[in-house]
Amino acid sequence: MSLDRSAWASAFARVVIGNLEREYPYAAQHTTVGPEDRALPVELHPAFATSYDWHSSVHMHWLAARLAAYASTTSDTLGGLEAQVTGILEAHLTAHNLAREAEYLAATPHYERPYGWAWGFRLAAEVSTSEAPAIRALAPGFTPFIDVLEDLTTRWVQNAAYPVRHDVHSNSAFGLLLALDAARVLGRAELAETVSRTARAWFGSDAGWPFAWERSGHDFLSAGFAEADLMRAVLPAAEFAGWADGFFSALEPGDEVLAPAVVRDENDPQQVHLFGLDLSRAGSARRVVDALRDAGATGGLVETLEPAVEPLLAAGLAASVGEEYYSTHWLASFAWDAMEAREHAALTVG
Repeated sequence: MSLDRSAWASAFARVVIGNLEREYPYAAQHTTVGPEDRALPVELHPAFATSYDWHSSVHMHWLAARLAAYASTTSDTLGGLEAQVTGILEAHLTAHNLAREAEYLAATPHYERPYGWAWGFRLAAEVSTSEAPAIRALAPGFTPFIDVLEDLTTRWVQNAAYPVRHDVHSNSAFGLLLALDAARVLGRAELAETVSRTARAWFGSDAGWPFAWERSGHDFLSAGFAEADLMRAVLPAAEFAGWADGFFSALEPGDEVLAPAVVRDENDPQQVHLFGLDLSRAGSARRVVDALRDAGATGGLVETLEPAVEPLLAAGLAASVGEEYYSTHWLASFAWDAMEAREHAALTVG
């Protein structure tokens, strides 16, 4: 099985189009405040009312933007679907629609915290720096959306004494990482400093993470790998290497967390989260290894983590373009992210 983006881009483009044009089923997660509060998802979320739920819609729009950028910098036209992908983004991500989304988030300040916010930041950063001119032209409309996300994130971390370490949407480390990356890209220096300071306070003294306790039947994140991925983005390389030695001290080669998960029922929407777990671990592990190499590390933890990356990536790929909507409405975003991390590492080594 090829793990290169070029082998999957057209299939992912078909998945993106199918998801972003599909309005139902949709899990709105809207808190109804009265009998008159009966708006349809597209009325509540004119930009993100497809791909099953709000956060999945946001990150499938991110994947669409990444595919458009990929097509603009290669000879790959996504199987002839490049124009259709771009057209969907232009139709959905209008200034009017994004202003409505910003208003909804401001009025419901705990909605999609922090996972949906994180992907919102990442989408905004991607659009703002896209190599595809048609996508980059959408960037001005994101300003009120980003302003609200920054305000919500700042108030959240200032008022929370502890992080959430669950292996699903509520995970704090994953949310902070995407917010930090976007803040740096978007020139939001104050937000970047707030997130970095929070990460150090919440995770800076962690050591001996119990990876053997990870993995329940519906995880799509590894709390340990998500935290390490965040800290390699926060800490200078040498400092991160020391932190990682302590944090990963309980991990041994061959431990279960380094192996693909077992999915027995691919029609179970909770079990298929485990495909996402494989993909998210593949991306995080690759970036952690790269950060350790930047610090001059070559053995030990590097040799433990690096062999796990490609098997984990391969284990989740097929489900991302399959027939089961519980998988295809979201998995391809994680797959593309992990493949980009893998290819970046290959270019760096080369």
